[in-house]
Amino acid sequence: MSDIILASTSPWRRALLEKLGMRFECAAPITDETPLAGESPRHLVLRLAQNKAQSLAHLYPQHLIIGSDQICVLEGEITGKPHTEENARAQLRKASGNIVTFYTGLALFNSATGHLQTECEPFDVHFRHLSDQEIDDYIRKEHPLQCAGSFKSEGLGITLFDRLEGRDPNTLIGLPLIALCQMLRREHRNPLLS
Repeated sequence: MSDIILASTSPWRRALLEKLGMRFECAAPITDETPLAGESPRHLVLRLAQNKAQSLAHLYPQHLIIGSDQICVLEGEITGKPHTEENARAQLRKASGNIVTFYTGLALFNSATGHLQTECEPFDVHFRHLSDQEIDDYIRKEHPLQCAGSFKSEGLGITLFDRLEGRDPNTLIGLPLIALCQMLRREHRNPLLS
């Protein structure tokens, strides 16, 4: 059994954490993800990442628990998963020629000591101007209905962009590995030395 727990059922976050070559287990966090009134995107993702990590402490009392949460912001508004093709089309039309900012909250909670580390990583996606035909074909080919912002950057979504700006490309997929490695080293768990 590993002493590292990923508080997530996301296959994308699991795949990202597997890149570090460390043994870990996944568990579903117990968290209400409803935003608070007037809550900023940064505060929301930090609070949810922390809540996800700490929600599993009673089940894993001697562990390092990783929590992460991500939101997409376009023109000052939080943009969620589209769930329908019509919504995806509307999101991508709005993103066309604009900058979409992703905020990813990360928390590492040591349930044995109570030590909590948190960080919010922003990542900007600069969309090129998209035609309606490109949007329709992209949705048909990739079917990104469960993806915030209606695209998958790790797939065909990369064709929608002019450029990407951020410290860590993994952040865009949902788990900032550079920041996580820094947190793990502070807990004396260096992926290179384990």
